[in-house]
Amino acid sequence: MTPKSFLLTQELFDYLVDHGGAPDGVQRALIDETAALGDISGMQVAPEQGAFFTILTRLIGARDAIEVGTFTGYSALCIARGLPDDGRLICCDVSEEWTAVARRYWEHAGVDHKITLEIGPALETLRALPRTEAFDLAFVDADKESYAAYYEELLARLRPNGAILVDNVLWGGNVLRPDAELDQSARAIKAFNDLVAADERVDSVLLPVADGITVARKR
Repeated sequence: MTPKSFLLTQELFDYLVDHGGAPDGVQRALIDETAALGDISGMQVAPEQGAFFTILTRLIGARDAIEVGTFTGYSALCIARGLPDDGRLICCDVSEEWTAVARRYWEHAGVDHKITLEIGPALETLRALPRTEAFDLAFVDADKESYAAYYEELLARLRPNGAILVDNVLWGGNVLRPDAELDQSARAIKAFNDLVAADERVDSVLLPVADGITVARKR
């Protein structure tokens, strides 16, 4: 594992993980298998993010959760572990290949009965759900150009005092650069951050964990 958070040395990162919900055997195996995929493994959330997700899920008493962007399933595993045994997590992704890895590890971790995987464009999946305040927790880590659209669909389906977590909101520090120097994904992240910061429907905080996590609480 290598550091993803800003300003962390390898030694400090190792200390942080060891003292804050270190991955167990199943999680480490998933980290290792994902790392073996090469550069694309950077899509996996950091272990400290996963520990945070589990704790936050428990703290808010979440029973119904939804995730947009699953990859090899680390974040879903962590959220599912925070849910009660009869809780549910809907995972939205477009890849049968990567989520096949996820399915194996969810089963190994004993959380597969809590998870429903929906393969297909996430916006279609979200818009097909009843427009009721049914979810306690949502996590977004998918194509950046659609972040604002995912946010709107999820917020409409989130209960008051529920939370939306959004990954990669610092985008490697590129949010500080002028739009003219940025690609489409980076510009979308900047616009999304401005949207949430000005949104009176939520209370939000942007945390410098890994590549940045926004936590938005629905009022």
